[in-house]
Amino acid sequence: FAATYLVPEEARVFEETVLLGEDRLLLARVDAADTQEVEAFMQNVAERFGAIDALCCLAGKWAGGRDVADTDDVRFDRMIDTNLRSAFVAVRAALPYLKMAHWGRILLMGSRAAVDAPAGQAAFNVAKAGVVALAKSLAQELGGDTVTANVILPSVIDTPATRKALPYADYMDWPTPDEIAAVMEFMLSEASGTISGAAIPVYGKA
Repeated sequence: FAATYLVPEEARVFEETVLLGEDRLLLARVDAADTQEVEAFMQNVAERFGAIDALCCLAGKWAGGRDVADTDDVRFDRMIDTNLRSAFVAVRAALPYLKMAHWGRILLMGSRAAVDAPAGQAAFNVAKAGVVALAKSLAQELGGDTVTANVILPSVIDTPATRKALPYADYMDWPTPDEIAAVMEFMLSEASGTISGAAIPVYGKA
């Protein structure tokens, strides 16, 4: 479980989650783009719970307001590290454990921007397109295995932070975290076993 940032409502949910207890939860402060830290965390998870049978890569960050010509290296690298490298590093570290379990689900967090590529957020678009390519590459590599790999593509998500950032937008059409979680729950279940390499739109009413 990773908490990248917390607003009051998210903090409340986080506190409730912590009450689940150590037998169901392992918390760690990890640089999601650092190979050694992520590998050590995966090893700790496997040792604590006996196996890793699902991986959900949710670390990410959005930064807009810049076209290609105006995107400096720092901003580009931040988007790549946070959105793409973090997913790649986590998948690479978890794969040996998933294969060892002979069953597994890999679910990555993409974005509608990976498909539509709106202007003014070039680095984010590129990073999320890479996440889609990663899921499809994994599905091809794992084609004969019992481990699946997919990516969900949410549009703008209806959270307090997003409403604050976009105060004049029509948030009634945005998917909520609960709606996205329902899709994730299915994709991590036994019932999704015939789906791999899919980029699943979760656009709400947009």
